[in-house]
Amino acid sequence: MTAGFFHEGDLVGVLTTQPLDRVLDYKAPEGGCQLGAFVEVPLGPRKVLGVVWGPGRGDWDYAKVRSVIRVLDVPPMREEMVSFLEKAGAYTLTPMSAMLRLATRSPGLGDPPSMRKIYRMGTGEVDRVTPARTKVLAVLEEFGGLAFTLKELAEMAGVGTSVVKGMVAQGAVFEEQSPRDLPFARLDPELPSKELTEDQAAAVAVLNEGDGYSTTLLKGVTGSGKTEVYLEAVAACLRAGRQALVLLPEIALTSEFLTRVEARFGAKPAEWHSGVTMTERRRVWKMVGEGGAELIVGARSALFLPYRDLGLIVVDEEHDTSYKQEDGVLYNARDMAVLRASMCAAKVVLASATPSLESWANAEAGKYRRVVLTSRFGASVMPEMRAIDMRSEDLPGGKWVSPTLKREIEARIERGEQSLIFLNRRGYAPVTLCRACGHQIGCDQCDARMVEHRFLKRLMCHQCGETKPMPTVCPSCEAEDRLSPIGPGVERMGEEVTALFPDARVQVLSSDHYGTARQLKAHIESIAAGEADIIIGTQLVAKGHNFPLLTLVGVIDADLGLQGSDLRAAERTFQLMRQVAGRAGRAEKEGLALLQSFQPEHPVIRAILSGDEEGFWAAEAAEREQAGVPPYGRMAGIVLSGPEVGPVFDLGNHLARNDAALKRVGAVVYGPAPAPIARIRGRHRVRLLVKAPKGVALQGALAEWVRPIKLKGDLRLSIDIDPQSFF
Repeated sequence: MTAGFFHEGDLVGVLTTQPLDRVLDYKAPEGGCQLGAFVEVPLGPRKVLGVVWGPGRGDWDYAKVRSVIRVLDVPPMREEMVSFLEKAGAYTLTPMSAMLRLATRSPGLGDPPSMRKIYRMGTGEVDRVTPARTKVLAVLEEFGGLAFTLKELAEMAGVGTSVVKGMVAQGAVFEEQSPRDLPFARLDPELPSKELTEDQAAAVAVLNEGDGYSTTLLKGVTGSGKTEVYLEAVAACLRAGRQALVLLPEIALTSEFLTRVEARFGAKPAEWHSGVTMTERRRVWKMVGEGGAELIVGARSALFLPYRDLGLIVVDEEHDTSYKQEDGVLYNARDMAVLRASMCAAKVVLASATPSLESWANAEAGKYRRVVLTSRFGASVMPEMRAIDMRSEDLPGGKWVSPTLKREIEARIERGEQSLIFLNRRGYAPVTLCRACGHQIGCDQCDARMVEHRFLKRLMCHQCGETKPMPTVCPSCEAEDRLSPIGPGVERMGEEVTALFPDARVQVLSSDHYGTARQLKAHIESIAAGEADIIIGTQLVAKGHNFPLLTLVGVIDADLGLQGSDLRAAERTFQLMRQVAGRAGRAEKEGLALLQSFQPEHPVIRAILSGDEEGFWAAEAAEREQAGVPPYGRMAGIVLSGPEVGPVFDLGNHLARNDAALKRVGAVVYGPAPAPIARIRGRHRVRLLVKAPKGVALQGALAEWVRPIKLKGDLRLSIDIDPQSFF
């Protein structure tokens, strides 16, 4: 080996993406290989992907060591990326093989860079419409303009390749010869930006100060122009010849954002999320590594792309819970963004109207810079906010729209303005009850109630996704026609609102109603264009959408999030209510937000109405600090699961009794106890919670604590550092 290069026959240590607990020894192939090279290696009878992680250990008979099959034609993994994966893995207690899988989520990495045939939407018409051809056209329309391989298009449409080839012959589908993985169009940071307010210009100046690593909390009321501010930080990054990443919490937000990027820089950025084709994902992965993609807009997993020179990470709506991955590798993209930036001398911008308490506390402590936009952009002003005291409203049973809210909606309809009714419950009703015996229909695989989705004519479990037809007979007592929906979901609200306003155009905006992300985007665009009078929506509507005609927001159950023992309940209720209210009055017309509440005197409701955000954060921070919980203490959640409840509890009790490693760092174990949802997908779940003082080496103690455990049979153990939910 010479200076990071291994010659043919040298022993190299290869980290593979397979669930193994060690680096494996191989011989370097003909022509040698570099440190960090992506390679294909034999593992048993299979060929698997790996990365040259360092020199081999040499503790195996050299004659029996197998050779690397080939080195892939992609840039080697950079040292900064290796360090990031190692530190992220150590923080989250994740095996390195799983971290490498996160960093190689791209199909066909080993394919040669030759010409290939790709397929796009054509201009011709088919001579005969068949179900199979309709499916192909639907896929092409859904992914608007993106290219597919023949196999990919056929598989996504669920048809044979001959169907696609037949459509090519008629011009309904174009077949092109294309070089693999072309660079993305160059972005021009010198194109004119929108005229910035004095507030925005001052914020841009702060974001662009200095070189090297920094994290800035960009806080501004909804509609204050945070996006325009951080796009100028992107422009400065591009001028410096470095790459920028913008993380968005919701795929439905990307369409409007891409339009704004194209208007600012003259071309669209690279996209990385579940709505992008596999062909495009491979192109993005390779171009990011080669420098052929300057700006990437994506979901949380875009943090693990192989950037050649990452100079800026923007985490938009940084408080959003979707940045926490709750299965597989358990990580928070906001925190990992800060870690990654610190390792490659990049800047981080955390943008939100309602920051997480963690980010607020870091800004208060001086760890993050803080920039505040205090007024809305242009002529729009923040909406007036009022509570409707439901205790004094004359509302019949089984109805949820108060007379006060009804009058305000009627006034908006007369003026040609839009109203939003917000209820954070998907489906038709959260519980289906037998009025004969009291039985509540639950999921067969989980300890959770099934939610009626009348739109789909099925019951659905929101934990595991299990569905079943809506029964007419009680599964417990077999009484007929006694099953009744209890409580409102957005679909039931749709029925009530349609009955109250028969001449209004009512639209229910919920992710359950759309088969694809692009269908959801198209629906949001139609609402923004004024094709609805009343919108009924779930949490989806709180995430950054701009509806110019919307002047009234009515929150049906503002008390809903205040229930339960989640330490973040108050914070999340505050954030959600402020975000939803911020949808109103974003153009020239004044907005009004009405919160229906049975406890309008609750401190959280009072803080929402008063707009005293700093007072709320300070009070919430004081409570958390006194309790020694995040962000003023450390927590880890341990979930044990298995097909039988006895062995799961036995393992939990064994861990609780043998906690010496945790006691040494001052940590305390609570539990074991049944998880709030004690069974998911047929697996019984037991939870332990570990609480420790801030600043202790909790990960090392946790690793020492669980190291002696040998999981038998189908038992599983997962550790969630800094848990965001407690289900």
